[in-house]
Amino acid sequence: MSMEQFNEIASAFECPGTYLGEEPYGSGHINDTYKVYYDVDGEEVHYIRQRINHKIFKDVPGLMENIGRVTRHQRKKFEEAGADQVDRRVLTLIPSVDGKDFYQDAKGNFWRTYVFIEGAVGIDVIEHTGQAYKSAKAFGGFQCQLADMDDRLNDTIPNFHHTRSRYDTLMQAIEEDAHGRVANVQAEIAFAKEREAIVDVVIDLMAAGGIPERVTHNDTKLNNVLMDCETDEGMCVIDLDTVMPGSVLYDFGDMIRTTTNQAAEDERDLSKVEMNIDYFEALVKGYLETASGFLVPKERELLAFSGKLITFEIGLRFLIDYLQGDTYFKTRREGQNIDRCRKQFKMVQSMERQMDQMQRIVEGFQ
Repeated sequence: MSMEQFNEIASAFECPGTYLGEEPYGSGHINDTYKVYYDVDGEEVHYIRQRINHKIFKDVPGLMENIGRVTRHQRKKFEEAGADQVDRRVLTLIPSVDGKDFYQDAKGNFWRTYVFIEGAVGIDVIEHTGQAYKSAKAFGGFQCQLADMDDRLNDTIPNFHHTRSRYDTLMQAIEEDAHGRVANVQAEIAFAKEREAIVDVVIDLMAAGGIPERVTHNDTKLNNVLMDCETDEGMCVIDLDTVMPGSVLYDFGDMIRTTTNQAAEDERDLSKVEMNIDYFEALVKGYLETASGFLVPKERELLAFSGKLITFEIGLRFLIDYLQGDTYFKTRREGQNIDRCRKQFKMVQSMERQMDQMQRIVEGFQ
């Protein structure tokens, strides 16, 4: 973008001070993110500005309505609890000059601006159990704060974690075999079919009222919690684009999937793929420390199972994309999506071998 365009976007938001410039920031692959610099009475002040990818997120106004409602609800909860450093514990949206939480430019692009949270970072690769514990504690606290929101959020990505629809899509992709790849993945297809029984567990329970629909994050990776640089405390849950109605089991399951094994997403040496039970225990401890008060018994009972379910679901998605010609997930080489699938399925097997121990760990925190 030109400096003229940057100046146009800068002038669209109610940021105090004089705009100095901006630079690309972070490692995200979906939105374009910039760290923005302003001069306020001789002091340099920072913001995060993002161009929201409206090709991925089709309903940006609905998405931004969700984020605005969630962050204002969080702020109210922190203030009522007398928390310190509230501005570092919740994302703060800067309004546009017309009072909205976003701005749409002349080209149809959507922009938003947050206050930059100083002295905190997202951790990409886990180094010890303390990080698993603190991130899970932060996500549990996030869910707990939002458990009493009155009005339902917008469902901005319908059927995001609908495992049955993912499974049915796989069966259709196998039948069509549009790219002649089914013969290459008979073992993976058999693996999926052997586990069809698990795909409806959470869906059916939610439909029957056995577990409640809640406000969920839906992308609970370790680096979506900013950790204080000095204390290592989980300060703020970020990346709220996928916040919408769902099950807490989807969030906890994705914590297990993404935190308990650090092999590359497309790791070919499957001997490196094993669920770390110590990281799992740290996740359970941290999560139940903040979420225990609002969980119903059935949610607690299925915490260990949730890791297997979500990992299986992501494996299905990679297998589907491979069969459909690699049209959804970006690939850099032939066969990358099937390698990703095999990594997820190996994690499922690792969890299955350890499921009794995982269940005992959860029960130990009752």
